[in-house]
Amino acid sequence: MERIRKYLHDIDVSIHSIYDYLGAERDFFAYRNDKKLRRAVEREFEIIGEAVRRILEIDPGIEISEARKIVNMRNWVIHGYDMVDNTVVWGVISNDLPKLKQQIEHLIQTK
Repeated sequence: MERIRKYLHDIDVSIHSIYDYLGAERDFFAYRNDKKLRRAVEREFEIIGEAVRRILEIDPGIEISEARKIVNMRNWVIHGYDMVDNTVVWGVISNDLPKLKQQIEHLIQTK
């Protein structure tokens, strides 16, 4: 399905953008202290969450682990912007984003 491929591509671009913004060092303290960097990363998470939401509307059975949590994070970043916890976002970057990257790359190859 062409729309799903487009959304998968959008997710892939956003993941790579996050990694580009953070650089090879991926320093939490640099992230925490740079408002522009935080906002850029948060925007990419908004895009990822919205793309996942749209994919689920088209194909609820698509295999993206933690898909609901991804959409919930998008909602939290947008609607709870004043309560975004940098430590939580950093945990997602460190622990969840690499797994999502692998899944998305696999889905791009198979869709």
